[in-house]
Amino acid sequence: MKYKLIIDDKQEESIVITAHSKTDLIKEIEALIAKDSLKLYGYKDEQIVPLDKNEVYAFYTLDGKVYASVKDDILLIKERIYQLEESFSETFIKVNQGCLINIKKIAKFETNLGGSIKVVMKNGYSDYVSRRELQNVKRRMGL
Repeated sequence: MKYKLIIDDKQEESIVITAHSKTDLIKEIEALIAKDSLKLYGYKDEQIVPLDKNEVYAFYTLDGKVYASVKDDILLIKERIYQLEESFSETFIKVNQGCLINIKKIAKFETNLGGSIKVVMKNGYSDYVSRRELQNVKRRMGL
């Protein structure tokens, strides 16, 4: 099997596979492409804003709705937290039942005398790490 990668930021991204039959590997590649191509839109007032997952600092639930915390704004998201977790598991980590944070946008972790840990994002958003997710957060952060 031959493999060829061309990096050119002036061209539209595309993937071409030439194969004799549809194998398990090809199915995995298709699943990765489908997961990566999830279109994400944020809603605020009468506006619909396309979002890049790398612009999002955190996804969180409030009053049964899912929101995205971006640099200077909060946008309503139509997807559920579990769908976002499945789609963005490489760059986002679950810190509690209703919050996913972008690993690349973490500013710091704060602890208090009670033993709870709060994650603070670069845009100021913060949330607490649940005891249930603490081991996973430590593992993903390399602690």
